[in-house]
Amino acid sequence: MRHRGRSASPLLLPDDLPDDDPDLDEVREALERMDAVEGLGTDIAATLAWATSTTPPRSLAATWELLASVAARDVAAARVLEPHLDALSILSEAAREGVAVDVEPGGSWGVFAAEGPGMRLEARQDAGTWTLHGSKPWCSLAAHLDRALVTAWVDDDRRQLFALDLRGPAVTARPGPWHARGLDRVVSAPIDVDGAVAVPVGEPGWYLRRSGFAHGGVGVAACWWGGALPLRDALREAAATDRADQLSRVHLGRADTALWAARAVLRETATVFGAGVSASAGLRAARARTVVADAVETTLAEAARALGPLPLVADEEHAQRVADLQVYVRQHHGERDVARIGADVAAGASAW
Repeated sequence: MRHRGRSASPLLLPDDLPDDDPDLDEVREALERMDAVEGLGTDIAATLAWATSTTPPRSLAATWELLASVAARDVAAARVLEPHLDALSILSEAAREGVAVDVEPGGSWGVFAAEGPGMRLEARQDAGTWTLHGSKPWCSLAAHLDRALVTAWVDDDRRQLFALDLRGPAVTARPGPWHARGLDRVVSAPIDVDGAVAVPVGEPGWYLRRSGFAHGGVGVAACWWGGALPLRDALREAAATDRADQLSRVHLGRADTALWAARAVLRETATVFGAGVSASAGLRAARARTVVADAVETTLAEAARALGPLPLVADEEHAQRVADLQVYVRQHHGERDVARIGADVAAGASAW
């Protein structure tokens, strides 16, 4: 069993919440059950069983609190939980907007919305029945999940979201290529779909237009942030030893201030989104993701410089956490995402 990092709760929820606050109680209950899971993050079946038994928190802030707290314990476990909760949130959002979705929400879920060169998943309708045809890249845990929300092309220009049963004979989850050292058990390989029946979720374009799209993107960032906290703890321990010098404190200070700033951004974003503000939601989410990604990259770099190679080769938990984070944070597309922020601001979407 991996050693699990621990961080005191709350991480993102307000510090002055009473001990019996419902949001905090939900998070603590999920974490208590998580801590009893053998093989957390390495035994995918056991981790998924815990994830699917976890009730989605009632508030956005509590959801991000849960995701960050899980990642602080095990990054791979957060990587398993986040898309399942995101899928349930999407289905709930559809129901609130009056979008009829003829599907049972039970079982384990993923969200497959990525595109890649040389692959295309198309949706075709015949006599009122939709079927999917083609291949979809980056389908995390497809061989283990029950269902997924999948985007597919309905014409040359538009994509639509569909609920797809992954267990049917018309869906094949490829075993790779997946040579990852980080998140090695969370295989994210293509699926091939040959006429599988699918259920539409919203009209074409609804998946990207809905307010929850921005919320889900920042939820992933909450996982990155929580996953980096134990690295800050390791830097703090190193800076507190008798052998510590000024440089060790510089490394700690850089990581601490970066993660502190990212925490402030996540908290503010949760407050704004929780209040129902939708203006410039996409830009706000992109800014938050970038701040968090930069903080995680800074923490990884400072930990590497301050701690040297020893924990990377001799401390299994530390080495795995670094490897997992390095893969996970690449869901942020670096300068490309920053360029999109610049384009939005240049076009007039500059409100803070």
